[in-house]
Amino acid sequence: MSTATKRKKTPWPALQADSQDGRRQRSDRSRRKIIEAMFELLREGNMSPTAAEVAERANVGLRTVFRHFEDMESIFEEMTDELKSVIMPLLLAPLTAKSWKARLFEIADRNADIYERVFPMQVALVLRRFQSDFLAKQYKSEVNLLRASLKSILPKKVRENRTLFAAIEVNLTFATWRRLREDQNLSVTNAKATLKLILTGLIGDTK
Repeated sequence: MSTATKRKKTPWPALQADSQDGRRQRSDRSRRKIIEAMFELLREGNMSPTAAEVAERANVGLRTVFRHFEDMESIFEEMTDELKSVIMPLLLAPLTAKSWKARLFEIADRNADIYERVFPMQVALVLRRFQSDFLAKQYKSEVNLLRASLKSILPKKVRENRTLFAAIEVNLTFATWRRLREDQNLSVTNAKATLKLILTGLIGDTK
């Protein structure tokens, strides 16, 4: 079994129905079951679930899937929006470290925790972004967010050293985390230690 199949179950908050109407609540529950079924299939390693597979896992009819979602892509879009609502507060939380180096390591550790939490979903998004304008824009937004967070803490001489900045940035991407966790088969602890070792080598004695 690959590491991608061992991730934590959906991080999303429990369904909060905004209506007391029974039919509305049932509809909301069905929609949630569909989304969570998609997540579970991704977590198990099925990166391109069919509508029939999602319907079967959610224990709803195929018509129900397409009553709530126009197509499979729209399910991914809603999953992405929901994940953002959970993850963005974590990404935007104030850093507690004082020095820029300590803040850099704090970002690395925080990002690793987030990547681990959304691992199967992120793998699916990366694979599908070449087929989806929405997911391609989402990927670009994630790249820009990481870049902005680094520019906000790194000293000018590091920001302006394009080679060094690029090396630091790529070390903190999901692609690197996936290589460490899947291809290198490292534990979370060892993968984090590897990131720290690389960063330490990159920034060295830079003041």
